[in-house]
Amino acid sequence: MGWSSSFLLVCLSWVFFVQSTHQLQSSQTQVVLQLRKHLEYPKQLEIWSNRSTDFCFLSSGQANMTCQNNFVTELRILGDRKPKRVTEFDGFSIPGQTLSETFSMDSFVATLARLTGLRVLVLESLGIWGPLHAKIQRLYSLEYLDLSGNYLFGFIPPQISRLVKIQTLVLDGNFLNGTFPGWFYSLPNLTYLSLRENHLSGLIPSSGHGSILLHLQHLDLSFNHLNGPPPSALFSLPNISYLNLASNMFTGSLPNHLTCGNQLQFVNISNNRIKGLLPSCLSNASDKRVINYGGNCLLTGVGNQQPESSCEEVHVKREESKAKGKGVGILVGVIGGIFAVVLVLAFGFLLICRRYCPSGSSEQHLLHKAVHDNSVMGLSSDILTSARYISQAANLGSEGIQGCRLFSLEELMEATNNFDKSCIMGESSYGKIHKGRLENGAQVAIRCLNVSKKYTVRNLKLRLELLAKLRHPHLVCLLGFCINGGGRDESNANEVYLIYEYVPNGNYRAHLSDNSQEKTLKWADRLSALIGVAKAVHFLHTGIIPGFFNNRLKANNICLNEHMMAKLSDYGLSIVIAEDEDHNEAKGHGLNSWQMKSLEDDVYSFGFILLESIVGPTVSARREAFLQNEMVSFGSQEGRRRIVDPLVLSSCSQESLMIVIDITNKCLSPDSSTRPSFEDVLWNLQYAAQIQANADGDQRS
Repeated sequence: MGWSSSFLLVCLSWVFFVQSTHQLQSSQTQVVLQLRKHLEYPKQLEIWSNRSTDFCFLSSGQANMTCQNNFVTELRILGDRKPKRVTEFDGFSIPGQTLSETFSMDSFVATLARLTGLRVLVLESLGIWGPLHAKIQRLYSLEYLDLSGNYLFGFIPPQISRLVKIQTLVLDGNFLNGTFPGWFYSLPNLTYLSLRENHLSGLIPSSGHGSILLHLQHLDLSFNHLNGPPPSALFSLPNISYLNLASNMFTGSLPNHLTCGNQLQFVNISNNRIKGLLPSCLSNASDKRVINYGGNCLLTGVGNQQPESSCEEVHVKREESKAKGKGVGILVGVIGGIFAVVLVLAFGFLLICRRYCPSGSSEQHLLHKAVHDNSVMGLSSDILTSARYISQAANLGSEGIQGCRLFSLEELMEATNNFDKSCIMGESSYGKIHKGRLENGAQVAIRCLNVSKKYTVRNLKLRLELLAKLRHPHLVCLLGFCINGGGRDESNANEVYLIYEYVPNGNYRAHLSDNSQEKTLKWADRLSALIGVAKAVHFLHTGIIPGFFNNRLKANNICLNEHMMAKLSDYGLSIVIAEDEDHNEAKGHGLNSWQMKSLEDDVYSFGFILLESIVGPTVSARREAFLQNEMVSFGSQEGRRRIVDPLVLSSCSQESLMIVIDITNKCLSPDSSTRPSFEDVLWNLQYAAQIQANADGDQRS
């Protein structure tokens, strides 16, 4: 009896151990449920409806999931919405065939990317529609990807080339167009590639890179619109065994000396426009190799070959179209020349007007250079002066905030008791900040700046009005300004006072230290503040035209309001401050040279804010030394225990912390080209916050 009880106890312990090794993390479970919602609750996923069940032990003929170390590693869902073969797909949802019009490919792929351990992904015939999003690159562990039988359209994103572990890629039966991507040749482990039944067109890139596909065994490009001669190198790849190029528009002839790989067992070049002789290596002399070549114009008596004229007809039509194109090109050239002459005359007239009528200079001209320096690309002047918003974020948080107004110096002196020392809130490289109270009782923060002497009052007003148009819930709102110096619009300004909304709970850096009288923020609160600032900077970069890219981000430029919500201040000031001050700040910021200023873009600067959030505010005084000597300590648990803020260690989940450490390292890369975009930074922070929220919820339960 005792022996059997012991045996039963051992068995139960073993079962518990096995289940504990496969039990999904709550964060992974939430991602899986979110995917079910994105896919609009298909019947294949009804087995996921019971949230208390461990999904790793559920499988059916249509849905299967495999887990390892508490993470999803394989996900296979087979739907029943295989596209009906139509000639065109306009890129919009089709009732009864695709997912609804509310489906977002962007959000769906972003959710998928949270399954960071995913190695196998099969989503077949689920009605997924939209362009294949570049965020697919975040599934960096993928080895097998099958998205066949959906409604994917547009170009195949080049970011797929970053999936260096991918071995099998199947995108059959979609509506992908564009040319065959040459970067496929750079996938080092690719063995199986199938793009059958799409709308790919143009030439297959030359064979110069073909030898890199050392592992490719299966290539299917049939039923597309590819043209030109098929590259000879595809036939001679060292491990190719299956090559299907049927039902395209390939032309020309195959070289007589074509070499076939030793492993090649099946070749299909049927239903194209290939003519000439069939190379000897593609003959049916060997029983080990199957060759299909019917429906071409080959000089052979078998295979239902077309007369050679039918293949030449395509060539003749192309020559005729080229001739027509040349005629149209000449006509367009003549019209373009006339237009260019008119444009030169108009430009000359405009120069004369500007030279002899300076008072009539347009507002667009005044802002042209400033905005050109602060945007990625050249944009027309009418767009620059209106600072057109292209993001709905511009409308958030603007309710209840008045538009920008022009203040008088007397108003500001009265609001600050003649700028009394008792009203000083702080001081930075930009100057002092005073707290003031306006006549209507509203509290404000007032900053005084020295401005570049090259700006006239009128020019400066335009710049400040451009800055004041920015509205976002995580930006400190610019309420107005006061320009001191020069009574006329054409005179030069000396200094400007910026009047901001008052944010009562101090700056973010003050809340990172135990020595501060402010409330010290725990890890989850720090993540919340960082996400808010990242949203604000992402808006400054992409939510407006032109974007503001050099905002000199610092922890003490992040303010916290009465609800402890983060709001970024001192953004976009590079368009108004004096150039000599700009130069001096860069030299005195602890960097080795003026050249380092270009290194410190917003992503790099935000990296130091992340670093302060992890380690504490003391790192701000030893920035470069910390990067050189102590960043490596993040790689070990003992090192993290030594340098990470104790309050962070006691209030964070290790997974959440490691996500932020990883993105911090990328932000602080000395090579600016390898730094992430702010969209990537924001995504990682939001993911870390979700992991932390799940961990906190598990701890409370």
